[in-house]
Amino acid sequence: MSNGFQFIDIILFAMIAAFLIMRLRNVLGRRDGHEGNYRDSYNGDASEQNDASTSDGNIDTDIDGNDNLAQLTDHANDIEAASNSNRITEENDNEPKVSGLIDLQNAHPSFNLEEFLAGARVAFEMVLGAYATGDRKVLENLLSSEVFGNFVRAIDERENLGHTLEDTLVGISKSEILDANTDNGRVMVTVKFMSEQINVVRDAEGQIASGNPNEVVDAVDFWTFARDIQATNPNWTLVATRSLD
Repeated sequence: MSNGFQFIDIILFAMIAAFLIMRLRNVLGRRDGHEGNYRDSYNGDASEQNDASTSDGNIDTDIDGNDNLAQLTDHANDIEAASNSNRITEENDNEPKVSGLIDLQNAHPSFNLEEFLAGARVAFEMVLGAYATGDRKVLENLLSSEVFGNFVRAIDERENLGHTLEDTLVGISKSEILDANTDNGRVMVTVKFMSEQINVVRDAEGQIASGNPNEVVDAVDFWTFARDIQATNPNWTLVATRSLD
């Protein structure tokens, strides 16, 4: 009788073991060659990464074949680029102006590119407005003596003819530095302005002598600003102007 119970116990234990094995397989799953590629939420689809590394050859792997090295390198570069966003390097700009800007920023770390361009745009608007109204005092504060003399002569000639200038700056579409150099502490920076303007000259009777009040003209100007970096006066002076007709 005891032998019968032992046989039943063996059968029960075998059934329990089989049940546990089946449950374990259902929980863990099994690889049968048809499960597909694993998708990592950070690195993307494995097949997409393999295609990308084959097509451009730019993804480096470490000695274990782990392409996470490329991911970490990319993010480190992004952080470094963000911290140096105000500095110009040869890697992100190949125009000839770059070397001058690099020399300027190396010699004078306090030079801020964005602040300079913002100030240059303000000066551009102020000079145009002062020239149109004949405000010599404002011009004298912003221009070098040579440029100021040229502006005053043009204003005098216009006023002697009884003409008035209506100059409306619609907007500045683009401003960029074309050249920069330093010489004995004096910095000179040339800026290209692309703007939209309405220019009308009226005679003494108020009749239009030139221009069209309903026409917006695209203007391109090249202005050179200068200042002594060591001086206490932070203002820049307009030392040269040129326009594309």
